[in-house]
Amino acid sequence: MFSTDISNTETVRNVYIIDDKGVIRTILIYPMNIGRFIPEIVRIVQALQMADCSNGMTPANWIPVQPLIVPPPRTFNELLERNNEIEKNRNGINWYLSFKNPDEKCINDNLNCQNNKK
Repeated sequence: MFSTDISNTETVRNVYIIDDKGVIRTILIYPMNIGRFIPEIVRIVQALQMADCSNGMTPANWIPVQPLIVPPPRTFNELLERNNEIEKNRNGINWYLSFKNPDEKCINDNLNCQNNKK
């Protein structure tokens, strides 16, 4: 790829992560003097897969099998339920920041996918 902001003749290093539906989910752009960090690219793929499978969001610095962020409630009743759940399970700070463990099926699917690539 060329970045006309940098040069008309020298390339930059782009990484596109495209899902199975053909949707670009992540774009990483590295300057030509910086190498790509493959473990981070793998972590991004794992995070996308886990978030999709578990209907959650991965926080900053997330690594596989760590808790996910629960998406924010969409209704006032869901907000009240979330507050009750946090009080009962101690799994969050407040209604907009609570956590859940990844679904077991998603963990197994992610591990199986990793093992098949080795």
